[in-house]
Amino acid sequence: MDILAHNRKAWDRQSRHETSPWVKPVSANVIHAAREGKWSVILTPNKPVPKSWFGDLADTEVLALASGGGQQVPILAAAGARVTSFDNSPVQLEKDRQVAAREDLEIRYEPGDMADLSRFDDSSFDLIFHPVSNLFVQDIEPVWQECIRVLRPGGRLLAGFMNPCIFLFDLDSIEAGNAMEVAFKLPYSDIGSLSETELKARISAGEAMEFSHTLTDQIGGQLAAGFCLAGFYEDTWSNADFPLNTYMNSSIATLAIKPT
Repeated sequence: MDILAHNRKAWDRQSRHETSPWVKPVSANVIHAAREGKWSVILTPNKPVPKSWFGDLADTEVLALASGGGQQVPILAAAGARVTSFDNSPVQLEKDRQVAAREDLEIRYEPGDMADLSRFDDSSFDLIFHPVSNLFVQDIEPVWQECIRVLRPGGRLLAGFMNPCIFLFDLDSIEAGNAMEVAFKLPYSDIGSLSETELKARISAGEAMEFSHTLTDQIGGQLAAGFCLAGFYEDTWSNADFPLNTYMNSSIATLAIKPT
C-alpha cells in the first residue's frame, strides 16, 4: 500500500468536506492583527506556542512542514517571516494560496513527503514549524534527520505530536459509548494493529492511515539527530471531541535547536 498517496487523497478529502481548525482558513481580521504584531499559532490543538520559541520572525526563513490549510502559514507570513509551505495535500496547500492571494502575502508552496526534503539545500532555513502531523508517517527518523539538515546552525525546530498513550485505546469504540479499555499494543499502526476487516473499512472510508511513535522516537529521535531540546509543553483536546481528555494530555510540543 502506498501510504503517502493514500494519505494525500484522505487529507484532500478531509480538507474539502470537514471544518476542523486544521482545514479552516483564517479570517482577514486575523491577518490584519498579525501584521500589527498581534498573533498566535498552535502546534497542538489548543495552547498557543510561546512567542519566545520563535525569536524575531522578521525576514526569518521558515519551513512550515505539513502545516497547510490556511491557518499557521499565512499568519507567520503576515508576522514578517518568509515562509515555505510544504504539505502532502494539494488542497491544504491551495488554502494557504487562497489566503495569500486574498491578503497579498508572499508564500512559497511545495508539495511533498515530510520525510523527504531533498529539494532543499543544507542550511536553507532558520526555523521549522511542524504541527501535529507525523502520526501519518510510519518512520519519523528521516523527518528529524531532514529537519536538522535543512536548518542553519542555531536554527529552531518547533514540533507538535500526539502522546503515544492515546493509541492504546479504540477511540471509535469509546465514542460509541463502549467502556474505556486498553485495545492495542504500542507502538500502534493502522496497518498492523487493526483486523483485516477493520483496515478495509478504514481504507474504504477514505480515512488517513495513522501510526503511533514512541517517545524514544519522538523526543529521543530529535536528540539522536543532533538537536538540543530547549522547550516542552503538553496540551489537551476539547472535551466534546476527545473522550480521553478528562484523563490525560493528548499532545506534546517541543522546541529543539540545532547546535552552532
